[in-house]
Amino acid sequence: MRLTGTDLTAERGGKILFSGLNFSLVSGNLLTVTGPNGAGKSTLLRIIAGLHKPIIGSIQIEEAGAVLPRAMFCHYLSEKNAMKPMLPVGENLRFWGRWLRARDYDPHQVLEAVEMAHSIHLPYGILSTGQKRRVALARLLIAWRPLWILDEPTAGLDNAACSLFTIIMKRHIYSSGMIIAATHLPLGLSATLNITLQENRI
Repeated sequence: MRLTGTDLTAERGGKILFSGLNFSLVSGNLLTVTGPNGAGKSTLLRIIAGLHKPIIGSIQIEEAGAVLPRAMFCHYLSEKNAMKPMLPVGENLRFWGRWLRARDYDPHQVLEAVEMAHSIHLPYGILSTGQKRRVALARLLIAWRPLWILDEPTAGLDNAACSLFTIIMKRHIYSSGMIIAATHLPLGLSATLNITLQENRI
């Protein structure tokens, strides 16, 4: 599987964030996106996920010569955890399971993978910042999607949780997955490719 970005140009509020951006990523690899706040990292991730349109350029996922629909082949996780605070953790994950049309998954098992199984019946809103992020990361494990698009995935996590998520990312990469992550922090594994955005310079 290959993800290709061609001649991407994006703007926000009338300001060009980046232009002429090209990249290519294949299965089993990690692309990191770095740069200061406001440089366009989140915008680029939203473009890759199909949630924001570039002024110019295109994103394409293909395998064996066939173009694949991004919505069916990627997980997008923003800095916002996208969970309902009043619902129990397990119910939040069941909602995402329905949204993702997941089959044969167990919310308890998914939570065990991020060491949060004890929280399954707790309201999401009472969890700590780090615990909330762990539960949000568990969404990635509900249904297989080869491409993970992650915006500051380890924000709010302590060292132990960061190490745990590094293991989860490595397993995904070794399973022929791809990861694109915007981050200010080390992820604990080497990136195949890095894009640094800086005031309309790449």
